Amino acid sequence: MDQAQKQEWYGQVASLCRSKAEEFALLGYENVAAEEIWECVTQGYKEVPAMHRLVNDILSLKPNKYMNYLMIQMYKNS
Repeated sequence: MDQAQKQEWYGQVASLCRSKAEEFALLGYENVAAEEIWECVTQGYKEVPAMHRLVNDILSLKPNKYMNYLMIQMYKNS
């Protein structure tokens, strides 16, 4: 999945990512950005998934999976 495709798809589901970030904020996970939700969900895709799968993956993202993603990114960047 190249960057141009990711940006195009993000434009279509950005509101879902913002909604999920707001949901996490209500659960006590502050400073969650919609872009981070997007990167967490799309990191494992090797090719463009069907839109319904992408939407399902965003809406079903659990805080535990998101926090694991953040920890892995911290280790990669350090």
